[in-house]
Amino acid sequence: MKKNKGIVIIAAVGILVFAAVLGGLFLTRNLGKSSSAISQESADKKLEKMVKKIEAKEVPARKEAVELSTTSLQDELPDIKTYPLTVQPATDLYVEIMSSPEKAGDGTDGWFNEVAQKFNQQGYEVNGQPVSVAIRNVSSGTAVEYISSGKYVPDAISPSNTFWGEMIKAEGVPVEMLTDRLAGNVAGVLLKEDKYNALMDKYGAINMKTITQATIDAEIIMGYTNPFASSAGLNFLVNTLYTYDNNNILSDAAVEGFNSFQTNIPFVSYTTMQMRDAAESGALDGFILEYQSYANLPDLKREYIFTPFGVRHDEPLYAVGTLSEDKKQLLNMFKGFCLTDENQKLASEYGFNNLDEYVSETPEFDGDTLIKAQKLWKENKDVGTPIVAVFVIDISGSMDGAPLNMLKESMINSMQYIKSDHYVGMVSYNNDVYVNLPVGQFDLNQQAYFKGAISDLIATGGTATFDGIAVGVDMLEKALTEHPDAKPMLFVLSDGDSNTGYNLNDVRDILETYAIPVYTIGYNADIAALEKISSINEAASINAETEDVIYKLKNLFNAQM
Repeated sequence: MKKNKGIVIIAAVGILVFAAVLGGLFLTRNLGKSSSAISQESADKKLEKMVKKIEAKEVPARKEAVELSTTSLQDELPDIKTYPLTVQPATDLYVEIMSSPEKAGDGTDGWFNEVAQKFNQQGYEVNGQPVSVAIRNVSSGTAVEYISSGKYVPDAISPSNTFWGEMIKAEGVPVEMLTDRLAGNVAGVLLKEDKYNALMDKYGAINMKTITQATIDAEIIMGYTNPFASSAGLNFLVNTLYTYDNNNILSDAAVEGFNSFQTNIPFVSYTTMQMRDAAESGALDGFILEYQSYANLPDLKREYIFTPFGVRHDEPLYAVGTLSEDKKQLLNMFKGFCLTDENQKLASEYGFNNLDEYVSETPEFDGDTLIKAQKLWKENKDVGTPIVAVFVIDISGSMDGAPLNMLKESMINSMQYIKSDHYVGMVSYNNDVYVNLPVGQFDLNQQAYFKGAISDLIATGGTATFDGIAVGVDMLEKALTEHPDAKPMLFVLSDGDSNTGYNLNDVRDILETYAIPVYTIGYNADIAALEKISSINEAASINAETEDVIYKLKNLFNAQM
């Protein structure tokens, strides 16, 4: 009996010792590890478990012949009705003016619209005919593409700055500057107050040289907008190049300087709104914006200090093409109306006509140079760092018909804007998840497989969006073990929210830990659901209606790929 009792005691002690050892191992398993390493391990295990449960199916790859540059700019641009008139003409004789959004939008961005509406109510005549104006709100870069391609040519254009007029001229389209200023404005760098003060203490001034050097030295995290579409973005690009060579912004020295600067740029935003969201989340110390917008955003004025840069954004006005004498007279009449004291006072109330003392030190550049600078940016923006991208495509039943057809057309067209030294893979999903194309370098061979995979997509079944995202992230993470210096990106193309499988909360912490930006492209979609996904890591969410998805994808890939 005593012997048995002793055995029980020894066994109990052994169990306690064993438990203590296990407990010690458990409690000390993370000693010496950073919190980020612990989060990474946790995300790895969670993702592995999810992917194992999903059991993605491999789809045999099929090649399809690749045709380079299959779609012209004229075909890519959507019908002009995508950008409806913000002011309708009131007479048979009228001029249509394409205007930049900061003055042809709503509220304090609607100065040009209000002036045009007042003008149309005045009863003006030219040679005995009643006259009026029509305004169309189109971003400066897009307006130039409509005009230069011949897709749609208005009577006049009022871009944010003079760069765009020079670019239209370089494309061989006749333009005549009627005035270099309708309302005063400037582009500027916004810096958080503490960063501004720190840079002032160190450098004694805030200018483009200070900004570029502080970015290179990782003293600030800086963001800017796509120079193909944004006036401030193009201005910022040109002035960055000018900082490194004020004799030739296309020289090797300018490119080398730009590359050293670009290395520390976390992302180039697709839109100004995306960049402002990133700033509000704390991801950026500085970004670019026009003063008129800054003046109307009290929160920004409290937290950021504005420093002007580059050429002024004084909203010039150009006549486009060969106009009749009546239309020329009408345009000059409207120009004079905009410049009256009453209408300039209204412009000031809406944030224009500030910082008139600012004089640009940047010279004017001809259109050919500006177009070459854009191309230079496209070629050098990744600074030799490849991108690993996985496209996650919704093939649920609701994508059948027009949405999937437009997705296929837009993706096949947009292939030409993905650089061949990047790495691309593809996943599709309905109730299940399919690996249509493993990640590989986007050379002609991979492009042929990519096109074949896109062409073979068929829509049916439910919508397991987050299952697809989980498999896409797993593919990215595995590819990054082979290409550790690459930048990961996920593109989700869908028409809305998930209705089966995992949900957003299941993948949120994984996306946050891996810091993978998820760009969402909605095809006639529930865009709010997609915006939630993109907002996790400050990526863009694009509402691509069937009429303009080709153009929007082109712009997105120009900015990111």
